[in-house]
Amino acid sequence: MTRYLAIDVGASSGRHVLGSYEDGRIELEEIYRFENGMRESGDGLVWDTETLFSEILRGIARCGELGKIPATVAIDTWGVDYVLLDGNGKELFPVYAYRNARLDSLTDFPIPFEELYARTGIQRLPFNTVYQLFLDVKSGKAGRAKHFLMIPDYLAYRLTGVMKNEYTVATTTAMVNAKTGDWDGGILEKTGLDRSLFLPLSLPGESVGAFAPEIAARVGFDAEVVCAPSHDTASAVAACPLDGRTAFLSSGTWSLFGVESAVPVTGEEARKANFSNEGGAERRFRFLKNIMGMWLFQSVRRDTGNRYSYDGMMRMAMESGYTGIIDVNHPSLSAPGNMIEAVRRLAGEKELSLADTLSCLYHSLAAMYAECAETVGRLTGKTPERILITGGGSRDRYLNALTARYTGKKVLVGLGEATAAGNVAAQIMKDKNLSLDEVRERIRSSFDIKEAEDVFLRKRGL
Repeated sequence: MTRYLAIDVGASSGRHVLGSYEDGRIELEEIYRFENGMRESGDGLVWDTETLFSEILRGIARCGELGKIPATVAIDTWGVDYVLLDGNGKELFPVYAYRNARLDSLTDFPIPFEELYARTGIQRLPFNTVYQLFLDVKSGKAGRAKHFLMIPDYLAYRLTGVMKNEYTVATTTAMVNAKTGDWDGGILEKTGLDRSLFLPLSLPGESVGAFAPEIAARVGFDAEVVCAPSHDTASAVAACPLDGRTAFLSSGTWSLFGVESAVPVTGEEARKANFSNEGGAERRFRFLKNIMGMWLFQSVRRDTGNRYSYDGMMRMAMESGYTGIIDVNHPSLSAPGNMIEAVRRLAGEKELSLADTLSCLYHSLAAMYAECAETVGRLTGKTPERILITGGGSRDRYLNALTARYTGKKVLVGLGEATAAGNVAAQIMKDKNLSLDEVRERIRSSFDIKEAEDVFLRKRGL
C-alpha cells in the first residue's frame, strides 16, 4: 500500500496525517499532533521555527515507529508569513508573525491599493506580505537577505536542502500577478525588493527533493518531498467537491468564504468588497474573503482562563437571546488584549454577559457569511445554492445552523479534515496522474458529506 504524509500546520496547532489510496478510496489517519503558536519576544510576536521544525521531525519519525513509511511528504501552512535567509541558507532575523505590532508603523507605502489590487487581486489585509517586506526594505533587513521563502517553503527546504517558492502560498503575498501567475516585477521594483530573492514559482505536485541525508538518518527512512497546495486554504479547497453553484467555507482560525473560478475577478466592485483571488491547484482561483473565524472563540476561551470547552461556549450562546451584530473583521479584534472587552466595545454594550458576548459573535459570523454569499453571486453572476463548510469549525453545529438561517442556503458539512485531504490529494494526483476533478470525485465517495443538523428544531424537541 502506498502512503502519503500530509503535514498540516496551522497558527495554533499542527498534525501529521497519513493518507492511503486503494481501490479508488482515500483513507486518512492522524498519527501526530502538536501545539503551535506565536510567542512574545523582544521583537514582538514571532514564530519559533526551531521548535516547529523539531515537531515536524518528530511526526515524520512517528511514521517509522509505526512501520508506515510514506512514499511522499508535503507541507501546508498558513499564508502571508515568510523567512529571510543569508547566502548560506540560514535565518537572518526573527520570523515575524502576521499579528506583530510592527505593522502599526507602516507609512508611505509606494503603491496605491487600487493599483496593487488590479495587479494581484489580493484583498487588503494590514499584514499582507508585501507590507511586511516593505518594512524590511526600509529597515535594511531585506538588503542583507539572499533568499525569500514562505513558511511551508522554508520547512520543505529544511527537510531537503532544496529551495522552492510554491505558487498557491506565494499568491497570498500580494506580489504575484493574477494574470501572469508569476512574481510581479513592477511591485518588486516599486517596493525596492531585489528580484533575485524570488525563485520561479512551482506548482502543486512538483517535486522538491528527497530528504537530506542527515534528515533521513534522524527519522529512520527516506522519502520524497513534493509541493502540496502549500497554503492551507488551497489544500482545503482542493479537497472540496465543488460545482458552479456551491460555495466553500473553510472554517478554522480564519474563515475563508468564496467560490472557485477559472479566472480572477479583479474589478472595482471586487476591490471595494475586499475579496481576494488566491491561487489554487491547477491554477484555479479561490475568489474569497478572509474573515476572522474561530480565532474569536479561541481568544474568548483564553480570556476566561480556558475554563470552558468550545462545546460549553456553544451551549452558552445557544441559550442567549442576544442577536446584536458587530463587524467581525474590525481591526480591534485582530490581536486585542482582551477579546471579550473588545466585543463589548464594538457592540456598544457595557454590561454584556459572557453568554451574550458569545451569541453576538455567533450571529455576527453568520451575518458576515450571508453578506459574502450575496456579494459572490453579484460579482460572479453565479449565486451559490449550497455552502460546503470544511475544517475544524464545521463541527460547530450551532454556527452551521445559523449560517443556514442567515444565508437561506443549504449547508453541507463532513470534511472536517479537508486540509489534510487536499494535501494528500495533491500527492495522489502526482503519483496516479489524476486531475483535480478526478481526485475530488474520489474524495466525494470516500467521505460522508451531509446536510447540517438543524439545531433549532432539535432545541424545540421536534
